[in-house]
Amino acid sequence: MNVKIKAENLVKIYGNKTGKALDLFRQGLSRNDILKETGLTLGVAGVNFEIIEGEIFVIIGLSGSGKSTLLRCINGLLMPTAGSLVVDGKAVEKLDGRELRKLRGEKISMVFQHFALLPNRSIMDNVAFGLELRGIPTDERRKRAQKALVSVGLEGWQNSFPSELSGGMQQRVGLARALVTDSDIMLMDEPFGALDAIIRMDMQEELINLQARIKKTIVFVTHDLDEALRLGDRIAIMRDGVIEQIGTADEILSNPANEYVEKFLQGIDVSKILDASSISKWPREVMRETESVSVALHKMKVADTDYLFVLDPMKHLVGMILEEDLLLLANKKEKSIRSIIKEARAIKSDTVMRDVYPELRQAEKDLAVIDDEGHFLGVITQYTLLVTLEERKGGDGIAEH
Repeated sequence: MNVKIKAENLVKIYGNKTGKALDLFRQGLSRNDILKETGLTLGVAGVNFEIIEGEIFVIIGLSGSGKSTLLRCINGLLMPTAGSLVVDGKAVEKLDGRELRKLRGEKISMVFQHFALLPNRSIMDNVAFGLELRGIPTDERRKRAQKALVSVGLEGWQNSFPSELSGGMQQRVGLARALVTDSDIMLMDEPFGALDAIIRMDMQEELINLQARIKKTIVFVTHDLDEALRLGDRIAIMRDGVIEQIGTADEILSNPANEYVEKFLQGIDVSKILDASSISKWPREVMRETESVSVALHKMKVADTDYLFVLDPMKHLVGMILEEDLLLLANKKEKSIRSIIKEARAIKSDTVMRDVYPELRQAEKDLAVIDDEGHFLGVITQYTLLVTLEERKGGDGIAEH
């Protein structure tokens, strides 16, 4: 795994003459004590983490937890007081002015909560504005802008103006503006915070689908636990400049690191109430064991997957097939899939959610759900699990933060 971003004992203290505050921090004083002694704010308190290329890394915390400070250290908008922030093997704090401009202009793009669109420019020109500042020729930047607009579902809106777009559509423009630079890393600071709940859910879904295609390294800041659980490949929970826990949604939900994280997650545990059948979803495509290799390959293409579950005529789970095995059969001109059907990992429909977590961690593919007679009921993925938590918000749902 390629480490794209790394923080090493990163400290950020706001203000001038930070030496005394830094000494107090190293002596173990709290943020509040440092503020009382020096009048300076400890924004980030000696954090360490690695972000892997191609993942969505979500930083979550309450207001003042240090999450936005940490984000701004990544692209050098804020410089560390101590420690280091490394991007692609280079310490950001050691870059000169030209190198920092190159980092922000080519390697890292940002998406903010507030769209900051230019009202007198078309959507096309808004998206291409950053390329214009970099001196990219008109034809090339318009071509790249159009491609970015298509990728976020705004094809046909390129000649419109911001005032003609809804809030969600304007945020899509902001996303396209970040994509058009083709940077490796996207920093997203509460990008959907100003949207209403329904549009926000739509944009989260859009980002999930988009990331499946573009596979950027995304650092996403939010104060919303629902959003973090839904989007994050891994999640960092911050408090008072400290990272309390880093892990996948499953790891954090099933094994909170401390009392603070437990309280942060308070109300989320519906594991004793919901069972596997209630959170399973029917996959986009399944196979019958009598169908051919060519049909299987077509279904995989339609479903954008590299495996399918196989059912018999009575909808019993027979097993699963993998794309790599199908391609070998296709090369041999064989038609039947029966020879490559493998055992599929499955759980019973009455398995409670708390027992689903360890099974889901061990499953290499989606986790199949079957009833007592072996009938296929659907699949569980980390995504479907989190959507269920979102839908159950309320008495047994996720607490607001």
